[in-house]
Amino acid sequence: MVIVQAQPTTATLDRFFDAMAANQQFSGNVLIAEHGKVLFRKSYGFADFGKQLPNTPDIRFPIASISKLLTATAILQLQEKGKLNVSDAVRKLLPEFPYPEIKIRQLLSHTSGLPPYNRYFDSLRKESPQRIFYNADFLPQVAAHPVPLIYAPGDNGNYDNINYLVLALVIEKASGMSYKEYIQKMVLRPANMRHTVFLPLTDQYNLQDVGKFAYPHLYRHRYDSFAIKANSVPYIREYWTAYGFSGFGDYVSTVEDLLLFDEAWYGHKLVSDISRDSAYKPQLLNSGTANRNLFGLGWEIAADSSNGLVVYHAGAATGLSCVLLRNISRRQTVILFDNAHFTAQATGMKALSLLNNRTVPLPKKNIATAYGRILMQQGEAAAAKAFAEMEKDTATYFIDEEEINLLGYDLMGNDNPFHFPEEHHFREALIVFKLNADLFPGSWNAWDSYGEALLANGRKEEAIAMYRKSMELNPNNENGRKMLQQIEGK
Repeated sequence: MVIVQAQPTTATLDRFFDAMAANQQFSGNVLIAEHGKVLFRKSYGFADFGKQLPNTPDIRFPIASISKLLTATAILQLQEKGKLNVSDAVRKLLPEFPYPEIKIRQLLSHTSGLPPYNRYFDSLRKESPQRIFYNADFLPQVAAHPVPLIYAPGDNGNYDNINYLVLALVIEKASGMSYKEYIQKMVLRPANMRHTVFLPLTDQYNLQDVGKFAYPHLYRHRYDSFAIKANSVPYIREYWTAYGFSGFGDYVSTVEDLLLFDEAWYGHKLVSDISRDSAYKPQLLNSGTANRNLFGLGWEIAADSSNGLVVYHAGAATGLSCVLLRNISRRQTVILFDNAHFTAQATGMKALSLLNNRTVPLPKKNIATAYGRILMQQGEAAAAKAFAEMEKDTATYFIDEEEINLLGYDLMGNDNPFHFPEEHHFREALIVFKLNADLFPGSWNAWDSYGEALLANGRKEEAIAMYRKSMELNPNNENGRKMLQQIEGK
């Protein structure tokens, strides 16, 4: 195993991120600081893959759910001004809110029990498919058609955007300002975040030209080598056109501005010491135990405290991920944005470990991705030959059963969440599933998937044999049992 360690910090980080980019595992911006001083800052990949426009240090990017930190900051400020208390019931400020037991702190910590907002609006979307729903539509609809809570407030936790939509309404009622106006005047301006702007998700995914902006991208298939703009996909545009809700993902920013936000939280530009300390404490459930997600008042607290107290917030949306990591004990900051992958949080945690002189394996290439590309571009024989060579190169490639399995299902065309035109490469999928079963003969799931591919290729008797093999390895495989009954007509 090649590892990254025992080098000057900047060289260590440089080597790590260069490897990530070379492996097509990172495209975006990274900024790492200590005591407010930038130690490492670099850009990788493209802001626009189609036009080959590179990411640059000053480029704006969607910060997705990191926007929730702006909302949480506003709530804590309003508490300091006596406009509300986080222990207040939401109905104290929003009388028409139909859940009297939900408190503001439970919204902040994702322990309210509220279901996703689409539960309230799906029927309206079907009736009026061209209509865009905004925050002003929320309370009237929820009051008229309340939906049962998932659990009693404070009994459990589940991360959901609806909590911060409601908090945005609370901010407007308590402050007398619009949500956008309050955040601009009381959060962004005091922190000197001049490059952070309000850009609703409807615009982020529908405007074709947003200026100097890192567009979200995605790979249509696991074997693709080129990413496409998320806003080029009709289903994605339509989804974000329908919902114009605010409070949880509305801002675009720069890595430099997020560092300013980080610094403002250390001083007294935004909140007091008391508010800051309370925000970093995991909120307890009614049982007296901590929520498994370890949310404080807006901030999430890392379970691993070996490097110190680490608080953070990650963000993700279609075609992007980002994270703001803060080691409070050592005043270290890691800011990461990736506009083509969903791994910013994991990558940021590794960068924080490197910053603290911990050993981190050098990133390896995914053999499933490389094999899939060769299979689709050059055929079975070339792919088999290449796989044999890559399999021996353990310093460069990693082999993972699940990754190969996912490649097989991608080729079958079973998983199509963004409603692309259907593609079914059953023959190639069969090759991949057979390879996986050969590599992992003790895996019941590998044989189950192989059976599914054989059946899709019309090879019924062989499919039966594979499902039986899977059942031998795992007698509790309910899918295998059902498929055998279906195929054999029992």
